[in-house]
Amino acid sequence: MRDRFDVVIAGAGPAGAQCARDVAERDYDVLVLETEPEDEFPRQSNKSTAGTFPSMMASFGIPDDVVMNYTDSVVLESPNDHYVREQTGAVLEFADFKRFLVRDGRERGATYRFGSRVSAPIVDEGEVVGVRYDGDEEVYADVVIDATGPAAPLAKKLGVSDLQRDHQAIGVEYEFEGIDVDHDDYGDLTDAMMLRLDHDLAPGGYSWIFHTGGDTAKVGLCYIQNDSHREYAKDGMGIDDYLEYWLDQDPRFDGAERLEGKQHRGSAHIQPPGDLSTDNFIAIGDTVPTIDPLWGEGIHKGMKSARAAAITVDAALTPDSRDTSAEKMSVYDELWHTEVAPRSRARLTLTELLYLVPNERYDQLMADLRAADDDVLQRANAGDKLAMARLLHLDDVPTLVKYARQRLSN
Repeated sequence: MRDRFDVVIAGAGPAGAQCARDVAERDYDVLVLETEPEDEFPRQSNKSTAGTFPSMMASFGIPDDVVMNYTDSVVLESPNDHYVREQTGAVLEFADFKRFLVRDGRERGATYRFGSRVSAPIVDEGEVVGVRYDGDEEVYADVVIDATGPAAPLAKKLGVSDLQRDHQAIGVEYEFEGIDVDHDDYGDLTDAMMLRLDHDLAPGGYSWIFHTGGDTAKVGLCYIQNDSHREYAKDGMGIDDYLEYWLDQDPRFDGAERLEGKQHRGSAHIQPPGDLSTDNFIAIGDTVPTIDPLWGEGIHKGMKSARAAAITVDAALTPDSRDTSAEKMSVYDELWHTEVAPRSRARLTLTELLYLVPNERYDQLMADLRAADDDVLQRANAGDKLAMARLLHLDDVPTLVKYARQRLSN
């Protein structure tokens, strides 16, 4: 007899594990295949800064005991200025968060097989009917979901994923103790998540300090190898070199020490999504990709994409007439564009423009944000074109022209 489930999910990250929770809650047989061994999970995939918001915690029933620190504000820094916005947040212990999702999914009825590396879809008459893993092992399902992130072994082979290397952001982060989070020369980062725009430190990207309580914080940076990276990068320096450079330059790190075993590396793609689904198949989380293009927050959007997939599965697998055709799966596409990441192209445009401008423009942006209404940043971040226009100046015309030429040449 064939090994068979209603739904098979590849990957036990936040998107995959949340999708399993929702699908199992609806009484479907769901199997999650995860590459890592269970006794090590998630050592290899502990890659997220894990900054999120209480709305995510409430929406998905996440307990307080996976939170390292609740924050009260978001601080934006430029090379010589900063802007503070009062906004509550939560910095998660990412490993505990992932283990909770797995544990809760099992309690709802999901089956997990750790140490199971998915390699390819099983295709019959042009449609995916299952997955192959660990060499020649096979499992079949009505719906297959790829939640493996940028690796995307199923989505790529099915022609759904179109992740492009030149849109890949890479990041590195360490956890530190002994940080001066309220240094006289900078804004107060007590109970704050800080993002810094500074090409000297992160050419073509940004750096961050997320306060995790007391004198501890998560500190990291990421960048895309875009035009700004090529223009501002220092010869011979890789991402670890930039982090060391920042640690040496910034007095907030004087005397700070790295916490052993608290290093995180990861990558994500900052680009428009291609196809999201096809017959019997859905791609979720960073397989799509789903990460917030502006500030890199991926947990909430990944969880929302998981729920959209579960809703789609539930509609397709009604007991009387199971229909997992591409047309039925396209419900997920509609939910993704309206509920998961609305105005995604406008927000991506804002992101690309933000990374193109020089450092002095970042200083001006801080002043502009202080002078603007409180909700301008929030509306611009949501892709509101009028709010985005309010943050532009005549001096930005050369950047806009440069950006338009880039888009035409791609």
